[in-house]
Amino acid sequence: MKTKVTNMLTPISFTDVTIEDQFWTPKIRINREKTIPYQYEQCKKTGRIDAFRLDWKPGMEPKPHFFWDSDVAKWVEAASYSLATNPDPALDALLDKVINMIVSAQQPDGYLNVYFTVGEPEKRWKDLRDAHELYCAGHLIEAGVAHFKATKKRQLFDAICRYADYIDTVFGPEEGKRKGYCGHQEIELALVKLYRVTENERYLRLSQYFIDERGKHPHYFNKEKKKMPGFFDEFMNTHQDINAYNQSHKPVREQSEVVGHAVRALYMYCAMTDLAGELGDESLLKACERLWDALHNKNMYITGGIGSTRNNEGFTFDYDLPNETAYAETCASVAVVFWNHRLLQLGCDGKYADALERALYNGVLSGISQDGKKFFYANPLASLGETHRSEWFGCACCPPNIARLFASLGEYVYSQGENEIVTHLFIQGKGRFHLKGQDITLQQETNYPWNGNVKIQLELNKPETFALKLRIPGWCKNASVLVNGEKFDHFKNMNKGYTTIEKEWKQNDQIELEMPMPAERYFSHPNVRQNIKHTAIQRGPIVYCLESTDNVSSLQSVILPKNTALNASYDADLLGGIVKITGEANVLIDEECSLYKSDRAKPKLFPLTAVPYFLWDNREQGQMAVWIHED
Repeated sequence: MKTKVTNMLTPISFTDVTIEDQFWTPKIRINREKTIPYQYEQCKKTGRIDAFRLDWKPGMEPKPHFFWDSDVAKWVEAASYSLATNPDPALDALLDKVINMIVSAQQPDGYLNVYFTVGEPEKRWKDLRDAHELYCAGHLIEAGVAHFKATKKRQLFDAICRYADYIDTVFGPEEGKRKGYCGHQEIELALVKLYRVTENERYLRLSQYFIDERGKHPHYFNKEKKKMPGFFDEFMNTHQDINAYNQSHKPVREQSEVVGHAVRALYMYCAMTDLAGELGDESLLKACERLWDALHNKNMYITGGIGSTRNNEGFTFDYDLPNETAYAETCASVAVVFWNHRLLQLGCDGKYADALERALYNGVLSGISQDGKKFFYANPLASLGETHRSEWFGCACCPPNIARLFASLGEYVYSQGENEIVTHLFIQGKGRFHLKGQDITLQQETNYPWNGNVKIQLELNKPETFALKLRIPGWCKNASVLVNGEKFDHFKNMNKGYTTIEKEWKQNDQIELEMPMPAERYFSHPNVRQNIKHTAIQRGPIVYCLESTDNVSSLQSVILPKNTALNASYDADLLGGIVKITGEANVLIDEECSLYKSDRAKPKLFPLTAVPYFLWDNREQGQMAVWIHED
């Protein structure tokens, strides 16, 4: 096999990062104390957990669904991450109980899937396109890796290794094996995670096989459906190109446009990036770079959301970004974070960190309510008042996806190279590194994202020379950097959005980064027809929106004059304490009943208030809009 990319960065484990942050610490605490227990209750109440008892019989309700294993697996993953940073004997015992139940469902040959063990065992591996078998296997593998790393307990880990070993006997290029792959990508990235823990190249080769086989001809899914219809035949047959829906329309290295189901696409891109790094595969990396450009520059909402229609939970055509009907699935925004984080380790390019941050602070955060118990599946950028978060879903992929991201958030803050420490995100707390034979602590002090000032202090036992790379976000136009009180020319030392400070570092050396945060107007590319003559408001990484509860009932009638000043101020009493944006705007008033007439409606001045998009629908019901008419 090829060797991995030599200059790869390594993310600092979230267990080596302590978050003590006014913005994130309450959210992580709610995730730990409210969301994770609540999601367990939902999985228990809906039968997802007890399904692993394998006592379902025909006629019993509810019948296990082939999605269910993945929902429980993601809950196990989230709970394991939480346990790793916040020891909790009760949660530890609960995890053991759930894991005992999961492992008890494993079959003698290593197979582990509730639905195809008790529901339709004769259909095992017969509907790879629709039935999510390998998808569920991937999430079980991720859960097993997470639990093992958090607790060093091997019960689930050994079970998922047995399962992966069994899958490797079923699929592959060798004679007698199936030449298939999953209709919903996920196992590919999970196998790389398993490889990195076990160093067993068998898992890496299997991931590589699934990626390399995808889209080859004769097409596996076409052959499969000649033998047996798929679970979603009626739905799948509504698509003009069924294979594009799951990105199997052509081999992955030939793909240059984002198509089909958004989450499937991004999970596949994650695996492609992982393999590109581990194998030194330049062709996979170049494909990822083409797809990144197509996604981020032609198919992404300003919130970091992706997927413009619920018809395929994904993409339509370039620059098609409707607002009221935007799908922008929460899982897809989570996947944007996952993928850009992986690319960041290969290239240390600020565009990846900017995209990660945009999705995290907007498209992901909007997916969960302030109390941690209600969720958006889709995240539109405009609402007439009919869109609200739900307590749970029949297909409940999004809630535990948020939970596992929040519980492992520290992993996204820093990376490390052979001779460098890299700061990607601005979150108050500490990162612990081992570099050049000694332990080094980097402490951040900041009130980001409400304030753009960051202080960094280094703690180390003896002076040492190394590079510290500091990200200057793309949204920041006028940053300034001080090193031990002296101005540092960060422009001269900038490369791909990061400034490099290389020197002999000593105990208590300090860096100060100042990033002014004016409220700014943002505009779409002219090809985004839905946003012509509209503007959005962004301050720092936060995208803002209007809610009718703060403004007027009909937000489509609001017009923001071009010369209106936008003022930012902290309001401790609003939505738990936020920076709001205020200014003067016009609302069109027409008291006549005529639907059409030759006179324009008259504008009336009113005080406009914008709040962070991620917080909408946490108060009174009403309209919401990100994009505002500008005149």
